Amino acid sequence: MRYIDLSKIKKAHFIGIGGIGVSAIARMMLEEGKRVSGSDQASSLVTDELGKLGVKISIGHDAKNIPDGCDAVIHTAALAEDNPELVEARRRNVSTFSYSEALGLISKEKYTIAVSGTHGKTTTTAMLAKILINAEKDPTVIVGSLLKDNDPPALGAAARRGSNFIHGKSKYLVVEADEYKKNFHSLNPKILVVTNIDEDHLDFYKDLSDIQNAFAELASKIPEDGFLITDKSNPNITPILETVKCEIIDYARIAVPKLKLPGDHNRMNAKAALGAAAAVGVDDPAARKALEDFEGPWRRFEYKGITNTGALVYDDYAHNPQKVEAVLAGAREYFPGKRIIAVFQPHLYSRTKHFLGQFSKNFKNADMVVLAPIYAAREKPDPSISSDILRDEIAKNGKTVFSFKNFSEIEDYLRENAREGDVVMTIGAGDIYKVGEELLKKFKI
Repeated sequence: MRYIDLSKIKKAHFIGIGGIGVSAIARMMLEEGKRVSGSDQASSLVTDELGKLGVKISIGHDAKNIPDGCDAVIHTAALAEDNPELVEARRRNVSTFSYSEALGLISKEKYTIAVSGTHGKTTTTAMLAKILINAEKDPTVIVGSLLKDNDPPALGAAARRGSNFIHGKSKYLVVEADEYKKNFHSLNPKILVVTNIDEDHLDFYKDLSDIQNAFAELASKIPEDGFLITDKSNPNITPILETVKCEIIDYARIAVPKLKLPGDHNRMNAKAALGAAAAVGVDDPAARKALEDFEGPWRRFEYKGITNTGALVYDDYAHNPQKVEAVLAGAREYFPGKRIIAVFQPHLYSRTKHFLGQFSKNFKNADMVVLAPIYAAREKPDPSISSDILRDEIAKNGKTVFSFKNFSEIEDYLRENAREGDVVMTIGAGDIYKVGEELLKKFKI
């Protein structure tokens, strides 16, 4: 990987600045006094917040967006090689870096605590951040979601809603490590948390073994005086254990306090965060206390409001079978006597097609399932898979399930059918949260 002294950058431009990861580095450079600009295809909560902080945001990609005197261009990994801004930056011989490359440069200068896993890493990262901040470890934090106003409360304005970055002054960097396209291989972890390993991102990885090999390669970078924090009883993690020479902390044995977030998956996330905190030297009582009022980051079992018909609206980012099953199990635990309406937007044609059989069985804790069209994201349409096909498979398991052509139809259906005491749970990694927000915008009391 190319090296550049980040401290010498005075003006940086970010392509895809609305992305969770890219925007975090933009915030970091802004905090360091650098001039920051950026572009994205559309405005969002993230771009709006950055704009309020003084970042010049351009909507749409154009060569003229690259400012004069630009020292570095940092871009999302999803960027096409012919993007006009990337082409212009290279024409001017401006140093260009993908998000993961830039994160790797930051990691080289810090005591890096990387939180990885095919699910649970965002919540675990946020939990660990809160523990370390409450313990006055003052970490820098990059998390793959947006922090809520009170998580952690000691941060004040720095952690207001819309922020995915905390600018600490100590040596510690707590970072969510993304396994997609092996992006996390740029990191240099002193402590590595592996929450779990399951099949995912099969548009890139061949199979589970390929994913395990990617995690093993990352784990092999932990120095002998570092730590691997993981669940040793998880058979999918066993191959990783053989690659490390450092101390292994088995977090499955750690007791957790009573949490506000429901579900076994969140209790396991808390165990992982407590294990990492122990490796840093945080006293267990202080770490446990920090988790007692943790409410979770944006789009993780997030309460949105109550409609005028008395239906509760929650939202979650879950998008693979294990996550969907876990969040609905948590919802059933939290609301044992209520009717749960799962409003699911499948994410990616390839993922929906590959996991069709699993998805069809993952809604056992929902009383009703409402399906939105598949969110394509980076993929081209695939006529061999659709939400209608998923609907038919779910119905074979005895579930009441409906599929709709657009959000407007879903909103109309919910206005007519979601009654007092129901829990409407929007689920998916796309923009399905907009359904709940639209219901509340027009009908909230």
